[in-house]
Amino acid sequence: MSADSGTAFPNASDTSPLPVAAERKPRFALFIATSCGLGYIPVAPGTWGSLGGVIIWALILFYFPLDLSPGVRETNQIRIFWLAWTGLPVAAILAIVGVWASDRAAKFARLKDPQFVVIDEVSGQHLALLLGAALPIFRGAANPHVEWLGNGGVSLKYLLLGFILFRVFDIWKPFPARQAESLPGGWGIMADDWVAGIYAAIGLWLARAAGL
Repeated sequence: MSADSGTAFPNASDTSPLPVAAERKPRFALFIATSCGLGYIPVAPGTWGSLGGVIIWALILFYFPLDLSPGVRETNQIRIFWLAWTGLPVAAILAIVGVWASDRAAKFARLKDPQFVVIDEVSGQHLALLLGAALPIFRGAANPHVEWLGNGGVSLKYLLLGFILFRVFDIWKPFPARQAESLPGGWGIMADDWVAGIYAAIGLWLARAAGL
């Protein structure tokens, strides 16, 4: 075809690179990774993410309210049982979706662990409260039955303590939290917060057992 036919074919002698289409912004993954935008808060986004985990736990508690009257135990034991079994699938969903979303967000930002990704804090904080507040404790030989301690494990005092403990361990990153950061993709972003959550849960559980 002649050059004056009006058809815009590239010149064969033109060696300039072809334009590369812009990468599509993963809006839904970013929405999840930033925990509905909490990660975009410029001051202490990780702390805001942890508060997101506390809010999720509080919403679960809303559906399983406890009777705080003195001497009430059997009713609370049943409610704490369902509280724990509701919290487990929520923890699994946060973990699975968190790995996917944080991996997508990190690849889009071209950073290993972007500061705006806070779904890891949400997941770790929820895990800390789930394991630390909803696991039973033993009262010893004098009272060998399992006591669920619903009144103490989900009180405002223990929610605050669980929040503080998680933030401490998330910043400190004791073994193997820091080593977990070397895992690939979203696993490395999420795993260190799971370790911090387990440490915080142990501290919260011990505080409950000691009656603090």
